[in-house]
Amino acid sequence: MTLLPSGSPVLPSPPAFRRSFADAWRLALANPAYRWRLLLVLFLIFGVLIPVVPGFYQWVQQRPGHRLPDPLLALLPHADVSMPLFGLMYGASVFTIAFVLRRPALLLRGFWAYLLLQAIRMAVLALVPLELPAAALPLPDPFTEMVLSTQALPITKDLFFSGHTATTALLALAVRGRWRWLLAAVCLAVGALVLVQRVHYSYDVLAAPLFAGAAYWLAGRVSRLP
Repeated sequence: MTLLPSGSPVLPSPPAFRRSFADAWRLALANPAYRWRLLLVLFLIFGVLIPVVPGFYQWVQQRPGHRLPDPLLALLPHADVSMPLFGLMYGASVFTIAFVLRRPALLLRGFWAYLLLQAIRMAVLALVPLELPAAALPLPDPFTEMVLSTQALPITKDLFFSGHTATTALLALAVRGRWRWLLAAVCLAVGALVLVQRVHYSYDVLAAPLFAGAAYWLAGRVSRLP
């Protein structure tokens, strides 16, 4: 603390990071259109999507499906790579959340993109019943198991398209600058690792970024502020 010539104390200003964070959110929340779009997407995610998801994925798990030939999958190595896979995914998730928290418009678009991606994936899964590739290795995910497996059956037949790859592609789209290229490389690595784990067909992985791009584009239209 310093003193003015008059002797009055001058309190130190908050760090620039804290100032910019608070200012960004103050401006965003002052806009009624932003507030309503944020409240609506949070309600749709937590009030509609999450309650519906467990029953839907249990239905997917119990129905019969088809096993597909996959020449590309046969060329890849076969190993348990669950630790690096989840390390990359959760590391990218934490980084992206930290990035968009300072940018309310990007956070809003990210919420809508996540909601739309999950809705698209559920619609596609309903239309394309598949069985796991041969020699698939277990890939227990603590987070998704907590959300999806409210009953006894673990979820393994949610195949087309790859949720791991699509989610990481969405994270790459949500950031800006050089970070997008870094997360795009993480997305490629995640796609390769789920194939090495044999928990997806190559078709699932190749299609995932296309669906993520469509969800992010639609989210941009929905979340656009007047």
